Amino acid sequence: MPTDFLQELESKALTKEGLVVKVEQDFSLVPTVLEGTSSRKASIRYCCGKALMDLSEKHPERIYPYMDRFIELLESKHRILTWNVIISIANLTRVDSEKKFDAIFDKYYDLLDDGYMVTVANVVGNSGKIALAKPYLIQEITRELLKVEGLSLTPHLTAECKRVIMEHAIRSLDVFFDKVEAKENALSFVRRQLGSPRKSLAKRACDFLEKWA
Repeated sequence: MPTDFLQELESKALTKEGLVVKVEQDFSLVPTVLEGTSSRKASIRYCCGKALMDLSEKHPERIYPYMDRFIELLESKHRILTWNVIISIANLTRVDSEKKFDAIFDKYYDLLDDGYMVTVANVVGNSGKIALAKPYLIQEITRELLKVEGLSLTPHLTAECKRVIMEHAIRSLDVFFDKVEAKENALSFVRRQLGSPRKSLAKRACDFLEKWA
């Protein structure tokens, strides 16, 4: 990455939004931004990760050639970067002609056992877009989403965090429920949330059942 580019990011003279615009003007900068995710400077690392996440949503076909690098970053020791990458990979499934996501399906959904609420919520919350992009994976995705009810609690995933995640799961299921084969399993999962102390989860469950049951 050019030194001036690094300095601009580090000094915050160049914002994430500004970086996105720069790349949109010259997509040959993508490898440079990917290099930035390895920076020892958090301000550079996270700005690059967020910019790539936005670019993967707006221009997936231009970012897809670098999907292997995003897959590698799933194992980053920096959790915020991992969270960005979870979303970026889901965005790229829309153009995944080589079925690279299919090859890492288990690796992606193994993150449900990460023990951190944001990690799990990002996987669950982005499953709807993956299902729409790859409808042949809907039954497998559904099975993974229904597992969240059995998540173990951790210091970073409390009972309330788990309820937030289940709300994300219902929202994702709503996106593709018409194509789910084992509907009763999913409906039973949703019904069990009707009495949740988290009001938004109980309402989400109620609305889902009014629509689909």
